[in-house]
Amino acid sequence: MAANDLLKGMLKPIILKLLMERGRMYGYEITQLVKEISAGDIELTFGALYPILRKLEQEGLVVTESEVINNRNRIYYSIPQKETSKAKEKIAELEEFVKTLGIF
Repeated sequence: MAANDLLKGMLKPIILKLLMERGRMYGYEITQLVKEISAGDIELTFGALYPILRKLEQEGLVVTESEVINNRNRIYYSIPQKETSKAKEKIAELEEFVKTLGIF
Protein backbone atom coordinates (compact mmCIF):
# COMPACT_ATOMS: atom_id res chain seq x y z
CA MET A 1 0.00 0.00 0.00
CA ALA A 2 1.28 3.50 -0.82
CA ALA A 3 0.55 4.75 2.69
CA ASN A 4 3.11 2.26 4.07
CA ASP A 5 5.77 3.62 1.72
CA LEU A 6 4.99 7.17 2.81
CA LEU A 7 5.12 6.21 6.46
CA LYS A 8 8.53 4.54 6.14
CA GLY A 9 10.10 7.85 5.16
CA MET A 10 8.58 9.63 8.12
CA LEU A 11 9.32 7.14 10.88
CA LYS A 12 12.69 8.59 11.93
CA PRO A 13 11.38 12.08 12.68
CA ILE A 14 8.18 10.67 14.21
CA ILE A 15 10.21 8.53 16.63
CA LEU A 16 12.54 11.44 17.39
CA LYS A 17 9.55 13.68 18.10
CA LEU A 18 8.10 11.14 20.53
CA LEU A 19 11.43 10.77 22.30
CA MET A 20 11.84 14.57 22.49
CA GLU A 21 8.38 14.96 24.00
CA ARG A 22 8.32 11.91 26.28
CA GLY A 23 11.98 11.32 27.05
CA ARG A 24 13.21 7.77 27.59
CA MET A 25 10.97 5.10 26.03
CA TYR A 26 11.19 1.41 25.15
CA GLY A 27 10.11 -0.19 21.88
CA TYR A 28 6.70 -1.53 22.87
CA GLU A 29 5.87 1.80 24.48
CA ILE A 30 6.71 3.60 21.22
CA THR A 31 4.51 1.26 19.15
CA GLN A 32 1.59 1.71 21.51
CA LEU A 33 1.92 5.50 21.58
CA VAL A 34 1.99 5.68 17.77
CA LYS A 35 -1.12 3.51 17.66
CA GLU A 36 -2.85 5.68 20.29
CA ILE A 37 -1.93 9.00 18.67
CA SER A 38 -3.09 7.78 15.25
CA ALA A 39 -6.35 6.41 16.68
CA GLY A 40 -5.29 2.94 15.58
CA ASP A 41 -4.61 3.93 11.96
CA ILE A 42 -0.87 3.32 12.26
CA GLU A 43 0.30 0.06 13.76
CA LEU A 44 4.07 0.25 13.91
CA THR A 45 5.54 -3.24 13.84
CA PHE A 46 8.72 -4.23 15.65
CA GLY A 47 10.13 -5.23 12.26
CA ALA A 48 9.82 -1.60 11.17
CA LEU A 49 10.67 0.04 14.49
CA TYR A 50 13.89 -1.65 15.58
CA PRO A 51 15.86 -1.17 12.34
CA ILE A 52 15.06 2.54 12.52
CA LEU A 53 16.06 2.74 16.18
CA ARG A 54 19.35 1.00 15.30
CA LYS A 55 19.96 3.50 12.48
CA LEU A 56 19.22 6.42 14.79
CA GLU A 57 21.64 4.92 17.32
CA GLN A 58 24.35 4.51 14.64
CA GLU A 59 23.83 8.15 13.66
CA GLY A 60 24.29 9.15 17.30
CA LEU A 61 20.81 10.64 17.55
CA VAL A 62 19.61 7.99 20.01
CA VAL A 63 21.31 6.21 22.88
CA THR A 64 20.22 3.01 24.56
CA GLU A 65 20.07 2.06 28.19
CA SER A 66 19.34 -1.44 29.43
CA GLU A 67 17.31 -2.11 32.56
CA VAL A 68 16.07 -5.35 34.10
CA ILE A 69 12.37 -5.23 34.98
CA ASN A 70 10.56 -8.32 36.27
CA ASN A 71 13.58 -10.46 35.34
CA ARG A 72 13.43 -9.22 31.73
CA ASN A 73 15.92 -6.99 30.01
CA ARG A 74 14.26 -3.85 28.65
CA ILE A 75 16.09 -1.50 26.30
CA TYR A 76 15.22 2.18 26.64
CA TYR A 77 15.91 4.74 23.93
CA SER A 78 16.51 8.43 24.44
CA ILE A 79 18.06 11.41 22.71
CA PRO A 80 21.37 12.50 24.22
CA GLN A 81 21.46 16.14 25.31
CA LYS A 82 24.21 17.00 22.80
CA GLU A 83 22.05 15.76 19.90
CA THR A 84 18.78 17.56 20.69
CA SER A 85 19.45 20.27 18.11
CA LYS A 86 19.99 17.67 15.35
CA ALA A 87 16.83 15.86 16.42
CA LYS A 88 14.90 19.13 16.37
CA GLU A 89 16.17 19.80 12.83
CA LYS A 90 14.89 16.42 11.61
CA ILE A 91 11.52 17.02 13.30
CA ALA A 92 11.30 20.50 11.75
CA GLU A 93 12.01 18.99 8.31
CA LEU A 94 9.04 16.64 8.73
CA GLU A 95 6.78 19.44 9.97
CA GLU A 96 7.79 21.64 7.01
CA PHE A 97 7.17 18.76 4.60
CA VAL A 98 3.71 18.12 6.06
CA LYS A 99 2.94 21.83 5.87
CA THR A 100 4.00 21.87 2.21
CA LEU A 101 1.64 18.99 1.48
CA GLY A 102 -1.19 21.25 2.62
CA ILE A 103 -1.18 22.75 -0.87
CA PHE A 104 -3.04 19.73 -2.22
